[in-house]
Amino acid sequence: MATFLFDEIIFGPIQSRRLGTSLGINLLPTNSKFCNFNCVYCECGWTPKKGQMHANFHSKEKVIQQLNIFLQDYLSQEKNIDTITFAGNGEPTLHPHFKEIIEETILLRNKYYPKAKVSVLSNATMLHSQKVIEGLLNVDNRILKLDSAIEETCSLINQALGKYNLESLKKQFLSFNGDFIIQTMFLKGKNNGKIIDNTSPKELKAYKKFLSEIKPQKIMIYTLDRDTPSTSLEKISKSKLLEIKQFLSDLNIPIDVAG
Repeated sequence: MATFLFDEIIFGPIQSRRLGTSLGINLLPTNSKFCNFNCVYCECGWTPKKGQMHANFHSKEKVIQQLNIFLQDYLSQEKNIDTITFAGNGEPTLHPHFKEIIEETILLRNKYYPKAKVSVLSNATMLHSQKVIEGLLNVDNRILKLDSAIEETCSLINQALGKYNLESLKKQFLSFNGDFIIQTMFLKGKNNGKIIDNTSPKELKAYKKFLSEIKPQKIMIYTLDRDTPSTSLEKISKSKLLEIKQFLSDLNIPIDVAG
């Protein structure tokens, strides 16, 4: 499938289904994906094997310099930005200077676009790191991944390259005292001959229970919108997503739906 890599540090702005006019920051290499997940739906394609991944991280100085130039120029054109979003070719919190880059990004945001939010899209695998936690606590939107509350389904969808334990993850979510957003991709299909479906009654019951325990401030549910590396995945209908929203409604947590 026609997956792609972000070939620049600063990209967009794009019109995000969830974040409005979003300026992207890619802290990962521009010529390869760098992630500790190998999600079957990732728009950046399959994750290289460990021995083939190269940690050619952009320096903190280069990222901030390019962001400063872009924001200054964009503001001079009187154009709007709703969100500055850390995303890109993998997991942004893997960058060794993630916390420091966040701090300097906030200074630039305050200077040029004080009304814009700073957001991080993360798979939540680095929440054991105090520096990562400190960096995340500084941003407006901590958007953390949870594609299933059943371990086996997480393995099928996310294919973590290291340890991934939902009980440990639950404790890490709880450390934010509800000040975070959960983002979930709903999909069906097959990969390597195994059926994937995180929309079944069993899945949704476990998902709802997990959410009731971690109590995020918001939930973002969405489905496939771009090409995926696994070729047999199915997009979930908007009506089904709305059914899921209704099923979760008595949690009294705001839910955004992007179909």
